[in-house]
Amino acid sequence: MAKNLFQKVWDAHAVRVLANGQTQLLIGTHLIHEVTSPQAFGMLRDLGIKVKYPERTFATVDHIVPTDQREQPFSDPLADAMIKELAKNVEEFGITYFDLSTGKQGIVHVVGPEQGITQPGTTIACGDSHTATHGAFGAIAFGIGTTQVRDVLATQTIALGKLKVRRINVEGSLRPGVYAKDVALHIIALLGAKGGIGYAYEYGGSLFDSFSMEERMTVCNMAIEGGARCGYVNPDQKTFDYLKGRPYAPSDDDWESVVDKWKSIASDPDCAYDDIVNISAEDIAPTVTWGVSPDQGFSIEGKIPDPMEQTDENERLSIQEAISYMKLEPGQPIKGTKIDVAFLGSCTNGRLSDFREVAKYIKGHKVSPDVKAIAVPGSQIVDAIAKQEGLDKIFSDAGFEWRAAGCSMCLAMNPDKLVGDQLCASSSNRNFKGRQGSPTGRTILMSPVMVAAAAVSGKVSDAREIFQFDAV
Repeated sequence: MAKNLFQKVWDAHAVRVLANGQTQLLIGTHLIHEVTSPQAFGMLRDLGIKVKYPERTFATVDHIVPTDQREQPFSDPLADAMIKELAKNVEEFGITYFDLSTGKQGIVHVVGPEQGITQPGTTIACGDSHTATHGAFGAIAFGIGTTQVRDVLATQTIALGKLKVRRINVEGSLRPGVYAKDVALHIIALLGAKGGIGYAYEYGGSLFDSFSMEERMTVCNMAIEGGARCGYVNPDQKTFDYLKGRPYAPSDDDWESVVDKWKSIASDPDCAYDDIVNISAEDIAPTVTWGVSPDQGFSIEGKIPDPMEQTDENERLSIQEAISYMKLEPGQPIKGTKIDVAFLGSCTNGRLSDFREVAKYIKGHKVSPDVKAIAVPGSQIVDAIAKQEGLDKIFSDAGFEWRAAGCSMCLAMNPDKLVGDQLCASSSNRNFKGRQGSPTGRTILMSPVMVAAAAVSGKVSDAREIFQFDAV
């Protein structure tokens, strides 16, 4: 019987069906970081349990690590204690650790693919919401909580209910100045922040066929923001070319047989889906958020909605709450909204291709004197290559601060925080209240090039009006 990728991977990793109807699922790869793992390791010690398969677990430090002052001890005593606790745990339990001294440290969802740890046809778990990123490789990747982190460490399994699968086809080509981030925000605005609850999203169509692996990662990264438990793209030759030769990829001797296996897990042409959504790439514009949820977004030409025009009371109250927090007015164009901070980075858009693309347009421009702009590479390897290519100098010359690798201002569990009600143009993934470190700080999500346009102009802008794009 024809199956989609999710069904194939799920069935291959199902250990048994539990009495409550959930499936005990084998986790092929476990990624950990310093924030959600300490309590899990503590539980293992309390129970006298060892890590079941330490060779399947990989650790890095990303959330709390400073991006400016890297010397230890860190100035933040809590951050310093967390990194020391992680170092102790990985040593005691025999886990591979990409720490600050390795030159391989970075955001966990950048490091996994970079090292070739993320591979098609496997199940991946991490105590982080945006683990869906790894689905770009044809993996089924779940964000899990601390108790489940304990379960994976102890048993290499977790209990999950099987998901439905929604196929999202995006056909055609994007217009100049429109990027993968715009695709992600467009899908979330279209289907809603709760639209994917109970689903895995399979992204496909000619646009995803044309996307690079890093573009696919950007969209899969934000599947969780649309309510989906995971998102994935079927593996193809781009997937295999990306992985070949990476440190944890299969050896040359095994390569051909492994690739044949990877090819076989792609969705069968005549498989069934629980739902199918079709989108035209030409209909997607540069997209930004205006509210306090990733689905509160629209085209850069959009105007703030009027809550009084809503017939649904819950929707009316939601819009009222959002525009009040964001200090906006109904009917106000989002374009022209003054910004205070520009943040380029995160597990959504902190990869080498993001900095290369922005560098093409930022060169010769200057950040507005009223804007604090920071560029934060997603890993030490991204940082090193960017410096080899002179990208850091292009950013510095334009007025960006070039920082060291980490999560930085995406969630501000480190010194990179908004102050007061500052408004940030951000390439990250969440615009929740207080997400970027200040309880009154405001976030507008957008693509990296749009962040650069906002930094240069000092306000939310259409990058196509700030920079020169080549016509298709």
